[in-house]
Amino acid sequence: MIHGESYKPIIAEAAKMAIGEENIYERVFIFELLKDKNDPNAVAGAVGFSVRQPKFYVFKAKAVLLATGGATLLFRPRSTGEAAGRTWYAIFDTGSGYYMGLKAGAMLTQFEHRFIPFRSKDGYGPVG
Repeated sequence: MIHGESYKPIIAEAAKMAIGEENIYERVFIFELLKDKNDPNAVAGAVGFSVRQPKFYVFKAKAVLLATGGATLLFRPRSTGEAAGRTWYAIFDTGSGYYMGLKAGAMLTQFEHRFIPFRSKDGYGPVG
């Protein structure tokens, strides 16, 4: 059985074998998308910096996948007590992908969806 904490090492090993370890950059904070000068509707790369070393990166790409997560901390939850700190309110889902996409000219849609945890008499938690 594979548990959540095992996924990253398994996927990382497969990626290293597929594209080579020299083509993998970890712990790089991407803060800006680069537009394609020939196509104003396309993204051609990204800019970021290392969170561990004093290094700055500029990535050129044929395709860019923005997979930063949602914005679970955009609104304060109505949960109180111990429920307010449960893990389904992911601290890393800050909405940075929305910002980068909007700044690059993407049309942002489906903001009407919001996470609402299931609650019952003796329990609460994420559903569906």
